[in-house]
Amino acid sequence: MTGPQRALVIGEALIDIVERDGRVTGEHVGGSPLNVAVGLARLGRDVDFLTHIGDDERGRRIVSHLNESGVQLVSGSHSAPRTPTAVATLDDSGAAQYTFDIDWQLSGTPEVPPPIVVHTGSIAAVLEPGCRATAALVDTYHAAATVTFDPNVRTALIDDDQAVRGRIGRLIERCDVVKASDEDLRWIDPDRSPEQIAATWLKLGPSIVAVTTGGDGAFAMCAAGTVRVPARRVRVVDTVGAGDAFMSGLIDALWSQQLLGAGRRRALAAISTETLTGVVSSAVLSAALTVARAGADLPDRATRDAAASGSGPLLPQPG
Repeated sequence: MTGPQRALVIGEALIDIVERDGRVTGEHVGGSPLNVAVGLARLGRDVDFLTHIGDDERGRRIVSHLNESGVQLVSGSHSAPRTPTAVATLDDSGAAQYTFDIDWQLSGTPEVPPPIVVHTGSIAAVLEPGCRATAALVDTYHAAATVTFDPNVRTALIDDDQAVRGRIGRLIERCDVVKASDEDLRWIDPDRSPEQIAATWLKLGPSIVAVTTGGDGAFAMCAAGTVRVPARRVRVVDTVGAGDAFMSGLIDALWSQQLLGAGRRRALAAISTETLTGVVSSAVLSAALTVARAGADLPDRATRDAAASGSGPLLPQPG
């Protein structure tokens, strides 16, 4: 492929207003797709980000955050009347519950170089009216790019459970790599185990279905079989951004294996369990480094490489 290989991330950007014990402890730039874009850029990847924010103080803070991380904001992303917010209420364990104020819309095809991978998910994939444009863009780019998807279900924004489940299912059919949490899967299909749901999704078209299981780590399925990777031991500050760090780490590792792009779709479908184990291990490491820090502060390449070599905030593995 000529020219630099780029990722296109499509989805919401917002300000997380964090509350703990009844008081606001801080405001952080957030949004699951934004976090994935930042995570990829911090790992040294070229990233374009299409979103819907306002030209206001919070919007300018988001732009500054993207610029600092090396993410290129796609023209036309400043079209919202106000920048979305999410109140994240943390419990004693650091887990977050969200309340949203968001409007999600998109129009047209972004003027960006052809991407090697397109990622979307979360609110952008299910919230009207922009979810229809998101799905159309996935269809547009599928012919040339690997498509990755994280449903990252936000129940606080869902009025029609079955409609949202249908949208998620249709996107899965168009995707090459799907990542979900076990919590997502319990909402999507409470009558079946995460393993059963992942196996069903794999038959719909993706080459890889990865599932994060909190403190137990993650498992992933491909045509060659199922792999399981335990969580890395770390002192948890909070879990904000952990799933997004896993997603960016997963995409980055597949990129390093030269498995991205429509021309590599057959090779991706034939990924071995050994290679997949290494890919998921990289993703688990990125997630561990993120939960060791406050907010969605995803690691850069140097931090992750240092942790992989045995230094950094990770605790010694038992053994």
